[in-house]
Amino acid sequence: MRTRGAILLANVLTGLALGYVVTNIGFGDFAELNRMFTFQDLRMLYSFAGAVAIIVVAFALVRVRRTPGRIHAGVIPGAMLFGTGWAISGGCPTIPIIQVASGYLPAFATIAGVAVGMWLCRWASNRFFQFDRGSCGM
Repeated sequence: MRTRGAILLANVLTGLALGYVVTNIGFGDFAELNRMFTFQDLRMLYSFAGAVAIIVVAFALVRVRRTPGRIHAGVIPGAMLFGTGWAISGGCPTIPIIQVASGYLPAFATIAGVAVGMWLCRWASNRFFQFDRGSCGM
């Protein structure tokens, strides 16, 4: 039976496992991430390519068939902003939390930037763009 407590425990354990793996492969270290973003170290490229290969096989095994739909108007600018922020700060939203847990306190600035960026995105969308929120729930 799935209870809220069981789901929370599963999420916490999965998050701890992810943090452990991410830290041990170097994805929590800004210098390592910089080398990966500048293609001096190809581990990130291999990791993402491997993840895509695994999900393609998994989807084929469970026979998931999805037809490409309309691209949400905010996807392209959002992806560009996300990637730029990731390259500048050395972390997607998960990495700064891992960096703080590892004692790298400047990551608090990245966490603040993520929060401000999310707020600005919601504000700009509501004020100027009125993007279809779809399942994003902005």
